[in-house]
Amino acid sequence: MDYQLDLNWPDFIQRYWQKRPVVLKRGFKNFVDPLSPDELAGLAMEAEVDSRLVSHQQGKWQVSHGPFTHYDHLGETNWSLLVQAVDHWHEPAAMLMRPFRMLPDWRIDDLMISFSVPGGGVGPHLDQYDVFIIQGTGRRRWRVGEKIPLRQHCPHPDLLQVEPFDAIIDEEMEPGDILYIPPGFPHEGYSLENALNYSVGFRAPSGRELISSFADYILQHELGGERYSDPQLVPRSQPADILPTELEAVQQKMLALIQQPASFQQWFGEFISQSRHELDIAPPAPPYQPDEVYDALAAGDSLTRLDGLRVLNLAGNVYVNGERLRCDSEAGLQVLAQHLTLDKVNLGNALDDPSFLAQLTALVNGGYWFFSTQ
Repeated sequence: MDYQLDLNWPDFIQRYWQKRPVVLKRGFKNFVDPLSPDELAGLAMEAEVDSRLVSHQQGKWQVSHGPFTHYDHLGETNWSLLVQAVDHWHEPAAMLMRPFRMLPDWRIDDLMISFSVPGGGVGPHLDQYDVFIIQGTGRRRWRVGEKIPLRQHCPHPDLLQVEPFDAIIDEEMEPGDILYIPPGFPHEGYSLENALNYSVGFRAPSGRELISSFADYILQHELGGERYSDPQLVPRSQPADILPTELEAVQQKMLALIQQPASFQQWFGEFISQSRHELDIAPPAPPYQPDEVYDALAAGDSLTRLDGLRVLNLAGNVYVNGERLRCDSEAGLQVLAQHLTLDKVNLGNALDDPSFLAQLTALVNGGYWFFSTQ
């Protein structure tokens, strides 16, 4: 399914992106669900897939995590099945992500899909990332509040909600409608009938996450080994005192690590190109030889990128799933980053570069790209 999003991106970014929530009526015209509720339930039975059931019965919230073995205990109202990163496991569902590549690849995270029966939802809450919620089969009512401080509480250890809020959006959504919610705006949705919802989430790493990852990189690469020194030690009246200049010197020493462009870029490329969820990697057996990859592409076959694989370009360097690619053909590497499908046309002369062909073959044998004819 080729999903065409009816959206004026420059206008949307200027007026709404990270500013205001908005309902995009019929954002996808004649919307067709890429999967059925039964298929979603089947994915939630797989150990590699992150899933959960959220129910609200008699005033009590319950959350259970997959994989699930059956759903016989569920009633006909007040529960939702939520499955994370469905784009990694279901190719037709992954097609829903493509219209959002008008936004940077490094900011896009994954596709979460939920199936809810009447009354089903996860309660009023807020997210710290942008999300586009696409309405599939069924109807669902959504309320969104203003971005103001709200008290948060946990009605269940695995569920963080906010106190009731006044709505600035109160809309009944139908198939093809899209609700965009920037970070920090409280919202709640509940189904009016059996309904599927598709949430395109965006990656927004916290300062804590960034610093922790960068510290791991420093340790792994044995950087920052130079010790603090003070050849111009300043005398002081009280030996217990730490002088402001000394504190500043320590701070500058730490900042100097971040301000090294090469290592900082290398760390961020590795960090941000890693997927936060499992990938459906299936390496070919037996592995390909470079001449086999060349012959197949020359004959008109194409290679398809694994759904959910993060391929990013930073300062001319291309990173794939936490690893920087290295070969002599910079143009070939840029094609890997730009295109979801590779063929002899867009690869061009890069196929004649032995180092690029070897790198491409290694990626195919790693399960990151696969021949579409298989």
